[in-house]
Order: sequence, then C-alpha cells, then structure tokens
Amino acid sequence: MRKKIVAGNWKLNNNQQETTALISALKAKGSFTGVEVKVAPTSIHLAQAVAELNDSAIEVIGQNMHQATHGAFTGEISVGMLQSIGVNSVILGHSERRAYFNETDEALAQKVSTAVDHDMEVVFCFGEELEDRKADNHFAVVEGQLRKALFGLNPTDWKYIVLAYEPVWAIGTGETASPEQAQEMHAFIRNLVAEAFGAAIAENVAILYGGSVKPANAQEIFSKPDVDGGLIGGAALNADDFFAIVHSI
Repeated sequence: MRKKIVAGNWKLNNNQQETTALISALKAKGSFTGVEVKVAPTSIHLAQAVAELNDSAIEVIGQNMHQATHGAFTGEISVGMLQSIGVNSVILGHSERRAYFNETDEALAQKVSTAVDHDMEVVFCFGEELEDRKADNHFAVVEGQLRKALFGLNPTDWKYIVLAYEPVWAIGTGETASPEQAQEMHAFIRNLVAEAFGAAIAENVAILYGGSVKPANAQEIFSKPDVDGGLIGGAALNADDFFAIVHSI
C-alpha cells in the first residue's frame, strides 16, 4: 500500500520565536496514524526544528538544496549540511523556485541525482501554468518536466522519490482546480511512471497534490484514488488547519 503524506511548506515565514510557537502548537495536537507528517521550516531554523521535534513523529524537511556537495556557491545549502543536522528529505522543483529563481529542469535533474546518490528523499514538485492549461497543453508540460528531471533515474532510485503535482494556474489566481481535475492529472502521472519504470514502481510512488489544499476541501481531494496526500502552503502555518488536513486523510 502506498504511503500517505501531508507535508507543510512554511516558505519564507516564521522567525525563531514563531517557529518555536508553531512547533509547540503542532506537538500539542497529539498523535496521528496512517500518514507521514512533514514540515519544512526556512533553512536557518532547520536545526532548531529538528531539536524541538526530536520526540515527535513529525519529520523536518528542507525547502531546497544545491546540486553541488561543496564549493564556491555563496548562500547555498548542500546535501551533507542537511543530513548533518538530521534532515533527510528535501523539496525540489517547487513552482516558486522555478518562477523566481530560474530553476530549470536540467538543474533539477542534477539536484535530484545528488539527493538520491546520498540517500536523501526528494519531494519533487512540478506543474503547469495558467496559459498551459488554457491552451490544453497541461499534460505535455507535466510530462516534459518529469521526463527531463526524473526519467534518467535508475529504477532503484524511485524509493527516494515523492511526487508533488502543483497546478500553478489554480494557486492565487482566482481559478479553481476541482478534485476531478486533480485525479485526472494524478492518474496521468502514475501512468507515465508505469510506462517508463513499470507498474510496481508506479503503484508504490506517492503523488501529492499541491493546489491550495485547505480543511474545507482536503477530504474530497484525498478521497481520489491516485491522490496520496498534499503539499500544503498557507494552511500549514496554522496548527489547527494543518492538523485538520492531516486527519482528513
């Protein structure tokens, strides 16, 4: 059975005190079963979060990672740096990294390769823009992103991969993605993986939905057969909302 995952991406939010407060609120929510729960604080608070969640089942993950293991890359974070503080999973390819920091599929392929070579789990993000959806080009865009960044992996590498589909066109645009549209794309993605790597790998890879999941719509989205959880943005900054989403799965 595929694992279920709810991951909270805190993005550029929460100073040290706010990080502690949110972690305390999350821990106060108690236990959960049948789902892996992950949170991604900003990089300078990762070590703090690992220490404060060391007695919890909530995993701390990174928001980004450089493809080089060391060198003259000012401001960047390596896989070894993350692992040295107990972070063993990282988000790569987020739509905001692609849009605002010009991350290409080729660079992301290098990042993924570095991660899996060091036994680092990758939550790999991808998805189409509004113009792609309106032009009925969304399947081709998603297929291209996956092929360029992930389809050079060895079949054994897929145990480190979690997929996260982001319908960028439905995030902060006023447009709405329906649960049926989420399922349609997730099924398409799973079929692509099956064609390239076989049915067993496709059936085992978790595919998360990253399109503005909230307590009000989480249960309906998560009920779809190919949706295995969510990558949560704004709702992850509120402990009540985040755990409502966790329990809805």
